Amino acid sequence: MGGMWAVFRRELGAYFNQPVAYVVITAYLLICGWFFTSNLFLAGQAEVRGFLQMAPLMLVFFLPALSMRLLAEEWKNGTMELLVTLPLRDRDVVLGKFLAVFAVFAVAQGLTLLYPITVGILGHPDVGQMVAGYTGLLLTGAAFAAIGLLASALTSSQVVAFILGFFVCFGLYIMGSALSLVPSVLLPLFEFISVDGHLANFSKGVVDLRDVLYFGSVVVLCLAATVNALQGRRWGR
Repeated sequence: MGGMWAVFRRELGAYFNQPVAYVVITAYLLICGWFFTSNLFLAGQAEVRGFLQMAPLMLVFFLPALSMRLLAEEWKNGTMELLVTLPLRDRDVVLGKFLAVFAVFAVAQGLTLLYPITVGILGHPDVGQMVAGYTGLLLTGAAFAAIGLLASALTSSQVVAFILGFFVCFGLYIMGSALSLVPSVLLPLFEFISVDGHLANFSKGVVDLRDVLYFGSVVVLCLAATVNALQGRRWGR
């Protein structure tokens, strides 16, 4: 556990010692803020529904951009060899890096709490629905962070890692909108894999254990695959 937290502190410090995290977080807040204020001022609706509906699409870009450097940069700079010579298990490296990118995402998500606070001042929001919506966003962010980390483990190029992570996240997000094109025999599988389908319950204010298990399964499977990819590339070199 000590090794995992050492990696976590190292990566978290690296995020905030470089402009990338600030740029990505600022862009995320500006875009999400636009969706919130457009509902508030243009539509005259004191609610966070517009933000909660569009935020998952922003995460498709946001999490791969944050996670693309985590392992790809180590391979490119040759520091992975140094990292693995330390008394660290591969899973400590992976978990530490995952927790770091999730922490940065959580900071960005925490800054958006200004939106529900504003809604609470101006109107009478459904608190349960907002809590469920934020829970869904955090789980989606965790899943996309794990996918982005796996993409970063597969290449030495940050650009390739971003593109790979983006397309996987976008595919899972958009899959729910393309169910009409899926053969009926495969429909249950695609409905289960689709992120949008699981987020629908959270947007209604319902926290279903099956949806939580779905996102948890994506995180666990991607982190396990990242550990295997790390071991494979290390021994392959």
